[in-house]
Amino acid sequence: MITVSIGQAERPAEEATPDWINQQINRRRADEMAVCVRVRINKPGANVVLTTPTCSGVGGGGRAPNSLERRILELWEDRGLRANHFTGGNLVAFLRQLAKLLC
Repeated sequence: MITVSIGQAERPAEEATPDWINQQINRRRADEMAVCVRVRINKPGANVVLTTPTCSGVGGGGRAPNSLERRILELWEDRGLRANHFTGGNLVAFLRQLAKLLC
């Protein structure tokens, strides 16, 4: 299961369309709100929660990531989602590449 949360709105990844993602992010930015994005991944071989820098109260896990989880973390960083000025396009690209990685 993969879920995408943007602020208080949450959807399964397969329902997190590019339009929905961009609408959620752009609406919060237009209202001058911090945009917190969380992606929870719980699949065989990977159990991680990824967050953008504006999310509060998130700590690291109790173990080192396995090789698949490391690749997911690297992809999150490569798509610019560890920076404050990410875009909806960054998140859409991450989710598309994540789906290929987990196939």
